[in-house]
Amino acid sequence: MTQTVRTAWAEAQQRLIKTLSLDTNEAKFEAQLLLQNVLNVNRAWLLAHESDTLQDKIKTDYEALLARRLIGEPIAYIFGYREFFGLNLIVTPDTLIPRPDTETLVETALDKIPLETPFTVLDLGTGTGAVALAIAQNRPEAQVTAIDASSGALDIAKRNSNQLDLTQVDFRLSNWFSALEGERFNLIVSNPPYIEQQDTHLTQGDLRFEPMSALASGTDGLDDIRQIVDNCLLHLHPQGWLMLEHGYNQAHLVTDLMAQSGLIDITTIKDLGGNDRVTIGKNPLIVSTHWD
Repeated sequence: MTQTVRTAWAEAQQRLIKTLSLDTNEAKFEAQLLLQNVLNVNRAWLLAHESDTLQDKIKTDYEALLARRLIGEPIAYIFGYREFFGLNLIVTPDTLIPRPDTETLVETALDKIPLETPFTVLDLGTGTGAVALAIAQNRPEAQVTAIDASSGALDIAKRNSNQLDLTQVDFRLSNWFSALEGERFNLIVSNPPYIEQQDTHLTQGDLRFEPMSALASGTDGLDDIRQIVDNCLLHLHPQGWLMLEHGYNQAHLVTDLMAQSGLIDITTIKDLGGNDRVTIGKNPLIVSTHWD
C-alpha cells in the first residue's frame, strides 16, 4: 500500500494517542520526530515533502521505531541521545534521562561560580554527566569532579565528556562521598533520587525504563538527600554551597534537613513551570585568620 510522508506520521499519531494516551499535539510531535529520525531530515523538510511517497525500507524502519515507542520506551533511549542545556548527550538505559527541570540546577550553580577565578565543583550522582558538563562548558576555569555509584553511568558520562571535548571533568566511581575522604569543594550540586519507592508513577510512562536506583530513595523519597545533607559539611569549604534538586512538594522537608545540619542562607528556587525545584544552603564556617 502506497504511503506518503503525511499519512505515515498521521497514522502513527493516532496509534500513539490510543496506546499511550498522549494528547494530540504531543503525539503529532513524537510521530514526526520518529519519522525525521528515520529520514535523517529536519521538521521543515518533513512538512515541505508531505506528499512524497515513502520507500518500503523507510516504512519498515519507521514501524520498528514506532513499535518501540508504543510499548512505552522513551524516545531518548530509542534515539540514544537527549539535548540538555545546549549539549547533545548520549543516553542509555544505564542513565537517567536529563530533563529540562534540571537546567534550573545548572543555572543556580552558574550564578555562584565566578567566570575567571579557580573554583571547585562536585556533582554527586552525575548519570550522563549532564550537570557537570553543562557547568564545565559555561565555566571553563572551574575544576569539576563528577561521581556516580554506577560504572555503566560513568562510562556514558566519560563518552559524553570526550565527544564534547570537555575533558577537564574528573569522573570517579563513588557511592556519594565514600571515595572523597578529606576532599572539599566550593560548591556541591546533585540531582539525586527523590521519588517515594511506592509512587505509582514509577510504573508509568518513561520512568518504567529508567534505572530505579536513579529515581527512588526510601519510603519518603529522601533517603539519599538525607545522606548528602548529613555529610556535606565535611566536604564543603567555608562559605561553600550545597544545591539539591528535589520533588515539587519536598522543598520544606529539604529546607528542614539543611537547617538541622547547620547550613545557613537556605533558599528554594522554582523551575520554569513555577514548581519548587532546587534548594540551596551555605556552610556557615568562615576562614579564620591568626596573627602572632
